[in-house]
Amino acid sequence: MFTGELFECYEENPILKRTDWPYPVASVMNPGATKLNGKTILLVRAEDRRGYSHLSIASSSNGVNNWKVNKKPVLTSNEKLGEAIFGLEDARIVWFEERKEYIITCVCFFAGVSGNPPGIVLKSTKDFIDFKDLGQQLLPVNKDACLFPRKFKGRYALIHRPFVDGTADIWVSFSPDLRHWGDNRVMLSTRPRSWDEYRVGLGPPPVETEEGWVIIYHGARYTASGPVYRIGLALLDLETLELKKRCKEWVFGPEEESNIVFPCGAVRDGDDLYLYYGIDDSDVGMADTKISRILKYLEKG
Repeated sequence: MFTGELFECYEENPILKRTDWPYPVASVMNPGATKLNGKTILLVRAEDRRGYSHLSIASSSNGVNNWKVNKKPVLTSNEKLGEAIFGLEDARIVWFEERKEYIITCVCFFAGVSGNPPGIVLKSTKDFIDFKDLGQQLLPVNKDACLFPRKFKGRYALIHRPFVDGTADIWVSFSPDLRHWGDNRVMLSTRPRSWDEYRVGLGPPPVETEEGWVIIYHGARYTASGPVYRIGLALLDLETLELKKRCKEWVFGPEEESNIVFPCGAVRDGDDLYLYYGIDDSDVGMADTKISRILKYLEKG
């Protein structure tokens, strides 16, 4: 795995494989991440042998090894709620202090809509045992979504990636109640002839710093062997969420024999940031960096 000057891969990657699961799965990938009672909690996307996905919990006291995987899925799609059988994917987790609960944003598929397109669903929990459904959000086709962990002038803010007229840019939308959304605008667009020319999408949840919100995002570019997913960085204003800085080069990417690095979760410990990501839609890896290092890199432009 390419590490460059910012990220250091865990030398014993992958940290989780399908053989670590106590029940049959075909692959594991793209975990959301958070801390609960001193433990690192990963909400891992596991794909079964039908090709359908559900979310599984893996926990560790140090966030690196000795992972304990729950004996059964923790979140599966619920057709009674309009979630199609194809499952739930790619969780992002934030602790929402005002609500005193974790809010999980993930991809679901809209039942009853032609083609069952992917869209956004919100869930909440206080303990990762009991979950509350907060409903499907916005319109499909949409992916790569996450709430900011606080309100802005009394409104929730949601990062998401709709498909609009063939484009796949990162947008932000605002809501007073997590049901009605408006003031939609592009936050981060694709760039022609660049490493992120095909599509861009949010990685882990935004990281709040004194300088602004650090955004770690994935970008894709088509090559002869298919799309290659790499990681880039951006910085948003703390209150307006306007783009302040954006790296020109990708900063983290796959080795030659693979095509995909896809992070959905990160855990912060002071200046340290631990990034959890999917490796080629098959395993889970971890890398670490310093937030101060990211900010210094963005300052260089």
